[in-house]
Amino acid sequence: MTIADWPRTAAEPDPKTASPAAVSGTPKPVSRTPDIASDAPRSVSETESGTGTKPSEGKLTGTQKWTAGAIVIAALALAGIGLYLSFEHVAQFAHEELRFSSLGKGQLFAVGVDVGIMVMIAVDLLMAWLKRPISWIRYPVWLLTAATVVLNAASGAPEGAWELLDYVAAGAHGVVPVLFIMVVELGRTSIDRVVRPDQEERDSIPWLRWILAPVATARIFRRMRLWGVTSYPEMIRRDQELIAYEQWLKRKHEGDLSEASDEELLPMKMAPYGYTVAQALALPDEQERAAQEREEEAERRRLDAETRSEVAKAKSEAERLRAKGKVEAVRAEVDGQTGQARAHARAQVSAAERAAALEQEALDQALIAEARAREAEAERKEAQERHAKAEADLRAAELEHQAAEKRKEAAEADRVAAAEAQAIETAEIAEARQRVAEADKAAAETERAAAETRRATAETDRKKAEEERIKAIALADAARAQKEAAEAERAAAETRRAAAEIERRAVEAEDAAKLKPRERAVRRVARMILVAADGVADRLPLADIQHELGVASPSTASEYRQEAAELLAGGYRP
Repeated sequence: MTIADWPRTAAEPDPKTASPAAVSGTPKPVSRTPDIASDAPRSVSETESGTGTKPSEGKLTGTQKWTAGAIVIAALALAGIGLYLSFEHVAQFAHEELRFSSLGKGQLFAVGVDVGIMVMIAVDLLMAWLKRPISWIRYPVWLLTAATVVLNAASGAPEGAWELLDYVAAGAHGVVPVLFIMVVELGRTSIDRVVRPDQEERDSIPWLRWILAPVATARIFRRMRLWGVTSYPEMIRRDQELIAYEQWLKRKHEGDLSEASDEELLPMKMAPYGYTVAQALALPDEQERAAQEREEEAERRRLDAETRSEVAKAKSEAERLRAKGKVEAVRAEVDGQTGQARAHARAQVSAAERAAALEQEALDQALIAEARAREAEAERKEAQERHAKAEADLRAAELEHQAAEKRKEAAEADRVAAAEAQAIETAEIAEARQRVAEADKAAAETERAAAETRRATAETDRKKAEEERIKAIALADAARAQKEAAEAERAAAETRRAAAEIERRAVEAEDAAKLKPRERAVRRVARMILVAADGVADRLPLADIQHELGVASPSTASEYRQEAAELLAGGYRP
């Protein structure tokens, strides 16, 4: 008879009960040990265990909600009654016996105890409703309730010897608080079952067993708590199974268990750690199987590592050979393109030098044009001065003409005066005066003619000065235009020189990078876009690209322009 062939004398396991929680790190049982069967009746019914029905998973009906509301109202009424009954007694007792200085402080003490109990009960129910129950909060509630009961009982204690009625009275003070705590515990359990209907419930051990076998029941309770066994029938089945196995082992070795092997004694050794008989007997096989699996896994990992290493070596060798071939091909291509690139670079450097010479010539021309502009400006200023002088002469002539007119008017007035005095003057005096008047008239006419001549001369000088001023303005405008043209030519020369410098540096960089001809051509087009088209690729004509690169096909020039635009978009700057 093997270890697994022991008689089936224990109670049949309950298929609906959950398997006990195994010890941390204990492998799951995979033994082929046959299930233990027995015709013995179940020792405890579901009604005795307190788990006769599963909690309802549906929502509460209207009637059930009204019933729950009525229960809550009744519980609150019960709490109010308890507070009312204990408040006055506790406050009076605290004032008189507990040395509180005033009745008000005793009342505050009673209110504080009652409010503390209610707050902790409310928090307990709320956390149970939120599916986050706090298990330890019930114990302070029980402690404070017990203190309230003791204070109520002490407030009604007799001064002399105790009689039976005194004990009854003291116990009556604790009925309502204890009843309230029981209602609260019932409500907490009800809320927990409603909000967590799928939670596995722990069976309770019948009170009759506690009375009949307190020590054995305490051991069962301890093992259920230690190893997470929630089913009381499952725990009973384990005990029965272990006892049956031990009896079978004694019969096998004729009562001397010292002759049993270590493997046969495993169920008794492992029972304190939560193992069943089947799990304990299966431990050696499981451990051997686990060790074998670990060895197989280690061997598999070693083989995988060797395979990966060989594959990596093969890939590395292949990559090395491919890289070597690419290097040889690139070296040949670079050697073929180096001469062409150097010739192209020399041609570009020569073009840059010619552009620099043209730029110097343009700068000289700009300096000459600037000197001419300064001379024209000086001539214009001189013409302006002559015009101002002619204007002054014209104003002086006009003043002289006005003075001659005034003298003529004075001579006419003298003639009139002479005519008026002719009656009293002599003929000679009159003739003399007439001759003087005629002489004055002639002098005035001569002076007027001279003034007219001077005015005409001043007008002529003014017109000549105006013509010279217009000519000087025209010369200044021409000089300014020449200066602007020279400035534009100088700016263009500066641009060409900067472009030539950029081209030279770009060619040197391309030579250092050993770029291919097409890459050089694309970068040259990119530089043309930056210099001639302000960085906008579409503004650069394809004809310029064809002329600059010697490309016959517009499509090829368009490809160069597109690649240059992408290169510039990628951040290329010469």
